[in-house]
Amino acid sequence: MKAAGADRFSKLVDRLPGRRVVVAGDLMLDRYVWGSVERISPEAPVPIVRVMRETVHLGGAANVVGNLARLGAKVSVIGAIGRDEAGSVLLTELRKTGAECGGVVVSDKRPTTIKTRVIAQHQQVVRFDREDAGELSDGSRRRLLDGLTSRVPEADAVVVSDYSKGVVSRDLLAKVVARARRRGIPVSVDPKVGHFPWYRGVTIVTPNTAEASAGAGIPIRDEESLSAAGGRLLKLLRSESVLITRGEHGMSLFEADGRITHIPTAAQEVFDVTGAGDTVIAVLTLALAAGVSLVDAARLSNAAAGVVVGEVGAVSVSPEILREAIGAGAHVEPEERGRRKRN
Repeated sequence: MKAAGADRFSKLVDRLPGRRVVVAGDLMLDRYVWGSVERISPEAPVPIVRVMRETVHLGGAANVVGNLARLGAKVSVIGAIGRDEAGSVLLTELRKTGAECGGVVVSDKRPTTIKTRVIAQHQQVVRFDREDAGELSDGSRRRLLDGLTSRVPEADAVVVSDYSKGVVSRDLLAKVVARARRRGIPVSVDPKVGHFPWYRGVTIVTPNTAEASAGAGIPIRDEESLSAAGGRLLKLLRSESVLITRGEHGMSLFEADGRITHIPTAAQEVFDVTGAGDTVIAVLTLALAAGVSLVDAARLSNAAAGVVVGEVGAVSVSPEILREAIGAGAHVEPEERGRRKRN
């Protein structure tokens, strides 16, 4: 990036701290088992991992919280955990970020979602999940909605992090959109296939290529099909914008007025995409909360994603690291801009 451009984006980063963001979604605990592989088991054709250490991290919507908090946001959490050891650990880790956790519902009827990844030689060997993805009880759902109702009026933005684990519902989205509109604040959604009809009226959704293809019913194979899928999603969702994350191809931002902006990837090397979507929506939403334009917010999120995919495991980005990425040329100039054909 040219020096002037880097300086401008660094100043945008300075506007992020202190913004108030509500995160509603599926909270998870990520466990990592770190080790090395030196031989194959004689019992079956599988690697034997010699365990060196184990760590826990925020996952799912909780990872969005962690990303926002590290960037200086004031975060309120709406979600559910089980009354179990993992839930206690997850709540402790959330509180360590400084997030307000009064909207976290503790359920006696479902376990805390845990994703365990076994990592050897910087490669993920296997992942196993413990979860109950069924709907919450009526009582838990009422407490979630009450927590949401009381917190959105004080927020500068809302993130809905949907991993289809039972927290995000049509009713929850309807309440979020209605209350956000009254306040005039953005609502961003990290979507799940199958729930797209629930997202109508939000500010922006951030599907990856596979999710966008499924949601639009258009296989994305080239620029033409990409443009068609982006246009279809805008029409179906009646949203202001759609940001399709495209891995090594970067991102494509579709706006309701027909504008399309393609943003090349900022990643130098890709080691692990775990949590990249959480980082994208956290940085994007926080920038929108700070009054940053949609295109510049997308570009900031692209720079942050380029950092996290270069690390193993879910990581978050600090303002200092984001500024370093910007200074190192994370934003490629010039932008590719176009306009979608109207049907």
